[in-house]
Amino acid sequence: MNFQRFKAIVKKEIIQLKRDKASFAIAIMMPIIMILLFGYAVNTELSNISMTVLDQSHSIESRELIQGFQNTGYFKISSRENSIDEVKKKIDKGEVHAAVIIPPDFSTKLQNKEETNVQLLIDGSDPTTARTAFSSGVISGQQYGVKKLQQLTEKVTSKTQSGSVNVNTKVMYNPDLRNQNFTIPGLIGLIMQNITILLTAFALVRERERGTIEQLTVSPLKAGEIILGKLIPYIFIGYLDFLFSLVLGITWFHVPINGSLLLLLLLGFAFVICALAIGILISTISRTQLQAMQLTILVLLPSILLSGFVFPREAMPKAIQLIGNVLPLTYFLNILRGIITKGVGFQYLVPDVTMMCILGGVLLVLSIIRFAVKPYNS
Repeated sequence: MNFQRFKAIVKKEIIQLKRDKASFAIAIMMPIIMILLFGYAVNTELSNISMTVLDQSHSIESRELIQGFQNTGYFKISSRENSIDEVKKKIDKGEVHAAVIIPPDFSTKLQNKEETNVQLLIDGSDPTTARTAFSSGVISGQQYGVKKLQQLTEKVTSKTQSGSVNVNTKVMYNPDLRNQNFTIPGLIGLIMQNITILLTAFALVRERERGTIEQLTVSPLKAGEIILGKLIPYIFIGYLDFLFSLVLGITWFHVPINGSLLLLLLLGFAFVICALAIGILISTISRTQLQAMQLTILVLLPSILLSGFVFPREAMPKAIQLIGNVLPLTYFLNILRGIITKGVGFQYLVPDVTMMCILGGVLLVLSIIRFAVKPYNS
């Protein structure tokens, strides 16, 4: 090997790196950003599971039981309701993952040393969270029963070791806690996003590298027409991928659609446009295909972890949750699981649909503005 020739190649690559400062900066910053984000986001220890309470007893004992649930660290009492219908609405909307219903005679039965039943409703659409809520809820109720019985009798016999509080659990939406009922809807959204972003992230970059972008910019076409024209073919491809994934999930993995199929198809179309808007924005920012790939990875990896696809968002710090709030996938996963697993209607999905559409619109407008200002991205 000729050292001089080898040295010349190394020098050439260093010069290239200096010229492509954006790619170099992304390569350096990406691991720092990823380790900080994922270090906080990847948390397998569930805590602060949102819970609502229907206290029909309004007694010291019922308040002690509620406090006992919260003291476990697994539950966070986020609201108190006045009827079972309000409780179910909270769970349908995904605002809480569990609910405890305390009967009116709770205190009376405890004082009489009789067994009393408390109902624990659990959102089974996320099996991991549901299992934690199930086990910790039952244990918490039993522990309180034993403690209360000790206070009343000052002695717990072997016959009463199970306690005087029975926690009757009911798992809603996914009573068998099948993991596929949770993961398949999430995979449908993730696959849609990844494919559509990858397709469009290189759309304008290829034009720049081939030198054909000038032909578009000097034509009578406006920036909005160019961007939207670029999107149309990919909308159909992305939507076909959505349909293929959906059919495969239903037929192969036997995941039932409990809600409206028409609503799911309409909102799936809306999400395809949102995902394409992300890709086209990346394409307007990037000067080279390498930059486009780096930025795409910078979007896709956080989406997997911060959207709630793998880990419950409740287990993440608030700052990390805020980052997840700007990802359209976060809201589409709620929509998918709401329709497919829970079978809820549009009225329960309005907040997620609204945020998803707003983000998609903002991204699309930013893409058009960016392309209009710097079509050559010089």
